[in-house]
Amino acid sequence: MIQTRNIQKILIANRGEIAERIIKTCHRMRIKTVAVYSEADAGLRYVQKADEAYPLEGIHSNDTYLNQDRIIDIALTSGADAIHPGYGFLSENGAFVRKIEEKDLIFIGPSAHSIDAMGNKIKAKQLAHDARVPLIPGNPSSVRSTEQALIEAENIGYPVLLKAAAGGGGMGMRRVDQPGELKEYFPRVKGEAKSYFGDETIFIEKFIEDPKHIEIQIFGDKNGHLIHLFERDCSIQRRHQKVLEEAPCSLIRPETRTKMAEAALRLARQVNYYSSGTVEFLMDKNQNFYFLEMNTRLQVEHPVTEMITGTDLVEWQIRVADGQPLPCRQEDLIINGHAIELRLYAEEYLYDFSPSPGHIQKMNLPEVSGMRLDMGFQGGDEVTLYYDPMIGKIICHGKNREDCIQKFSEWLKNAMIYGVETTLPFGQYVLKDPEFLSGKYTISYCDQLEEKHMQQDEKKLGEIAAIVAKYWWDSEKENRFLLE
Repeated sequence: MIQTRNIQKILIANRGEIAERIIKTCHRMRIKTVAVYSEADAGLRYVQKADEAYPLEGIHSNDTYLNQDRIIDIALTSGADAIHPGYGFLSENGAFVRKIEEKDLIFIGPSAHSIDAMGNKIKAKQLAHDARVPLIPGNPSSVRSTEQALIEAENIGYPVLLKAAAGGGGMGMRRVDQPGELKEYFPRVKGEAKSYFGDETIFIEKFIEDPKHIEIQIFGDKNGHLIHLFERDCSIQRRHQKVLEEAPCSLIRPETRTKMAEAALRLARQVNYYSSGTVEFLMDKNQNFYFLEMNTRLQVEHPVTEMITGTDLVEWQIRVADGQPLPCRQEDLIINGHAIELRLYAEEYLYDFSPSPGHIQKMNLPEVSGMRLDMGFQGGDEVTLYYDPMIGKIICHGKNREDCIQKFSEWLKNAMIYGVETTLPFGQYVLKDPEFLSGKYTISYCDQLEEKHMQQDEKKLGEIAAIVAKYWWDSEKENRFLLE
């Protein structure tokens, strides 16, 4: 059995809403918290809510939230026992984990071995193959030249996807529909992979047309026990990053859920996984599913899982990191109702989700039963261009999907943020859209939005033109009558 260490103080190596979310659980558990902040974030409320707060000199991520040595020094200076990375930044960095453990600190997350194994897409696919997890047709090893890529694409069949082996968040990824495009895009994707991830290794696989993006939440402890907490439908994405998620998936068949969860757990066992993790799949219209990747961290969308299972995954992370066993067994978990999360970005969705930085003048976000607000900003705060523009997350829980949608729609009618454009109107649009209501939406949903709005605008212009033409015709008839 793993020996417990009794964590008393945690440094949170992150910012905004996830830092505040972790602080909330820590305080409930009577654990002290240490915040770190850049010069741009000094006024955010997570800094005030932490028990202690230390500055990270500078503004840019490389100088602040990615500065491993500075963060570890602050943890040691403050007397913290452990470091929680949140998500993004250093949350999936095996080297950071090793540095933490070398200083006899606890990393609240999986082992460096698991992070490294799943961080490289080619290695992850090989491990998934060994675990009998269905893979997207393609070459699971690296493709080194345009000539080799052309041969592989011909064997797989177009369209294909070029992907950076060390990629994530949609970076270093390009759809290719024919050989001419492949010749053009291959060197570009290699360059993006080198620039974003410091590794130009890329691979090629079949592009699955219009799938759903389904992910399984898994959790393990250091004694080898593993469970899953069902699935989330994360198909509504812009630039391969999620905007709205729901749990459970409204269309998934029970047998598909079981097979997908079993596959996720087999992969987790392959790398002796513990802590929170997510195995992501693409699911086609026939509910065939294919391994996409494994995220070795807490996900942004974890609240929808918490809402339908009655759990606190941050508390679980802390207890598992401390050497404690999982607090429940698989048979203890059931799906209770339905949950939907809207990521509240400072973005203008009608203009391809372009960033909308600026001063938040005022927020009107009602606190009502069944609604959860995980916020990182408040009125008076500044949304800058230095970091991700997420202001927070709005999560709704209902007794079923219909109830959840109705409750969320009613809430959105009274919600308002002044000073910056946000994704609140996007949420209003989606929750009334017949395609979303049917549950049949896929990962191409946001890509088709611009075309839908253009068609709606053309229809409105046509209706206006018809009204103007009728008015003109009626006026002409009246004028003719008067002249006669």
